[in-house]
Amino acid sequence: MTQSPTGFQRILVGIDFSPSSQHALEVVRARFPHATLRLAHVTDARVTATPDMLGGVTPAIPDPELLRTLETADGQRLQALAQAGEETELLVGDPVTGLLESAQQWGADLIVVGTQSKGVLEHFFLGSTAEKVVARSPIPVLTIRKPEGA
Repeated sequence: MTQSPTGFQRILVGIDFSPSSQHALEVVRARFPHATLRLAHVTDARVTATPDMLGGVTPAIPDPELLRTLETADGQRLQALAQAGEETELLVGDPVTGLLESAQQWGADLIVVGTQSKGVLEHFFLGSTAEKVVARSPIPVLTIRKPEGA
């Protein structure tokens, strides 16, 4: 493998299937053509939880069948996005923790996540995954916003 001129050789790209994460993936492919990419998606186990008044979540009774269905569908979508030579990783749990642990275990030297505008109420209850990854990561993080109208 040829050394990437940027110095980033192992890039973990967080994929949530939103237009912003797909745009981030396109940018990474164009800007880091010599890097090894790992596309990581975390099936959010919080789908079986409800927001509480303090901005957190209260676990509900987990529905293993729902999680299994989501994981299967997410795995198929992730494989469809990957190009030849790109690795994929499907995880289940909290997206922030999952991305950070995956990046560290794999030895990523850069994490890339797309950013998107959220409504005030959604941001209050769930926060921004990208913001949390940036705040908690010991590995450099590149956030990429999809241009308006693109």
